[in-house]
Amino acid sequence: MSQTAAVFSEHVNVQVQLPDKDAEVMPGVAWGGVEEFPSPAYWVYQVLARRVIGTTIKHRLGTTLAEEVAACLLGGHGIPANVGLAAFRTVRDAGLLCGAPAEEDLLELLKRPIDIGGRPVRYRFAAQKARYLSRSLAAIASSKPPQQTGRELRDWLLNLPGIGHKTASWIARNWLDADDVAILDIHILRAGALGGFMDQRLTVERNYLELEQQFLEFSRCVRIRASELDSVIWTEMMTSPRSVSRLLEGNLGGVMTTAAPRRRAKSAQATDKRRTDTRQTSLFK
Repeated sequence: MSQTAAVFSEHVNVQVQLPDKDAEVMPGVAWGGVEEFPSPAYWVYQVLARRVIGTTIKHRLGTTLAEEVAACLLGGHGIPANVGLAAFRTVRDAGLLCGAPAEEDLLELLKRPIDIGGRPVRYRFAAQKARYLSRSLAAIASSKPPQQTGRELRDWLLNLPGIGHKTASWIARNWLDADDVAILDIHILRAGALGGFMDQRLTVERNYLELEQQFLEFSRCVRIRASELDSVIWTEMMTSPRSVSRLLEGNLGGVMTTAAPRRRAKSAQATDKRRTDTRQTSLFK
């Protein structure tokens, strides 16, 4: 048996056929219903729907590797996306992303209020990020970073100040459109825990590479590019806080790092058949 969904666009209607909801996508993990957020079938459908209607997420933020490093380094944890991008544009437009800019010049710019939507916003961690960015750009300007694979670039970036596995993977994925790395943040971890394909006992601080391998294996099993899957899961989880909160409270007790071991029983997967917070593409079961 199988399940069928449809993707509707202005010019074409496409049927998507997936395995039965009780079939295993990988050992101990069922496909789940295509309408059940956040089941494996749901994620596959969302990726395929975006391909059909032409809304596949574009990753690159800069036009050079130095710009990509700056965009990701100025964003990330503790920095709202719009603020990080505004700071990146401010530094880029000032011509400070060519060569090895002085830390003082970067700090002077980052300390100034940034106009976002007509209101001044101060950039957090200006001194720290100016120091990191100055040294990182100097390293890029004075060497030739490997760019054959995402993992090689990621491993090289890990030697730069202020760049850990998540930021390095983010840069490598964006710049090379790489599928051999994964950007693991709380949204991806929650999706993996709720879907049963990532071990809830592991943390990114201690087990990043092991969790990454679990995500990449899930990507291989559903036959979806890791870069696409990562982007779609992040977007949907980030914009569905109420649905995610309900699922976490009902199945994980709201705790990610101390929850039960990775699920093996198909019935243990957590999904929500109610309408989620996001504006998902309409489908028929």
